[in-house]
Amino acid sequence: MEILKYDKETVNDLIKRSQADINEILAIVSDILVDVKENKDEAIKRYTAKFDGAELDDLKVSDEEIKEAYDSLDDNLIDALKSASKNIEKFHKAQIPQEWSMEVDTGITAGQIIRPINSVGCYIPGGRAAYPSSILMTVIPAKIAGVERIIACTPPSKEGKIMDAILVAADLAGAHEIYKCGGAQAIAGMAYGTESIEKVEKIVGPGNVFVTGAKKLVYGDVDIEFPAGPSEVLVLADSTANPEYLAHDFLSQAEHDPNASCFLVTDDEKIAEESKVLIEKFAKEAVRSEIIEESLAKHGHIILCDNMDDAIDFTNEYAPEHLIITTKDDEAVLAKIKNAGSIFMGPYSPVAAGDYGSGTNHVLPTSGGAKMYSGLSTEAFLKKPTVQTITKEGIEKLSKTVLPIAEYEGFFAHANSVKVRLDKE
Repeated sequence: MEILKYDKETVNDLIKRSQADINEILAIVSDILVDVKENKDEAIKRYTAKFDGAELDDLKVSDEEIKEAYDSLDDNLIDALKSASKNIEKFHKAQIPQEWSMEVDTGITAGQIIRPINSVGCYIPGGRAAYPSSILMTVIPAKIAGVERIIACTPPSKEGKIMDAILVAADLAGAHEIYKCGGAQAIAGMAYGTESIEKVEKIVGPGNVFVTGAKKLVYGDVDIEFPAGPSEVLVLADSTANPEYLAHDFLSQAEHDPNASCFLVTDDEKIAEESKVLIEKFAKEAVRSEIIEESLAKHGHIILCDNMDDAIDFTNEYAPEHLIITTKDDEAVLAKIKNAGSIFMGPYSPVAAGDYGSGTNHVLPTSGGAKMYSGLSTEAFLKKPTVQTITKEGIEKLSKTVLPIAEYEGFFAHANSVKVRLDKE
């Protein structure tokens, strides 16, 4: 890794994320979606055999498989999943918005009510690793929102099994159904429905570029939370930061995926140099060193700025999925941050805390999406219909506003729907 001097050209070049050619991906994914829409279970089983090497009789996980997972899983891990669930539930319950109503004017009352989405599909990635934490992050907020039917889809092993930790996490979180399928075919199954999988109204959860592409294409038939790319972290640090902590923060993101992006942005040359040495040293020693070193070679960067204001400007322009702030005055820096998916303050707040146990959600916007989106929350599973009640006095008063505008726009039936009420006693 090189230490790059900050300038505007650096910004323009580096904000281009580690993205595959999405057009090529979408063409592949589109064919899969059409196939599953037409051939349903048969197509999903065929793609599961092709991509996961598993020959399946049934897509749905049985109650017996869930029971066996509890019996097989280490008690310490079960306790950890229960503890994480408790914190996630506590945090996400606080996100439930309140219904409200107000008198806009005399005789005109308007407000907002809260209703849950009826059904949600949670995609849980597999492949390189199993992610029981992603089950908790997607299912629990949906359950708290009051979603009546919550399903989960995740790729099976070659033996046609789902890892014990995922099954236990899904059960603890409150998933009603779990299916053995992954990739674009799982997204298609949830979006369109098959003989085994009843279609849902919204699909959430992280995944690879094929999953992301599939979610983009089914959007409109179902809702999605947001498109997402490879994981990313930006560490914003000054001379008070601990280089050893910074190095491990880098590696914790780089080990996700060879396309993960990792940035250290600092105004201190010594911090930049010491962190670089430690990052390269620890990368060689890491368990997932091959993945980490590929990620760092392609998308690992240390940016040296003249001052903290420049560092903050770069951070806001990059809009990272995860942002770690470790400076002399974290609160002052936070006040200037506009764009980030999830923010970790101070030397004792690693991203891993949010990934697994502090209660915040780790399903977050990437690829600059933090400029437009927030992370997954309870509100993502809620609708907010507006409600209004207007009295005779209210419609008479409101007519002076409605009639001129409706008639100017040429909507005379709109105007008449008000006038007829004015003429009636």
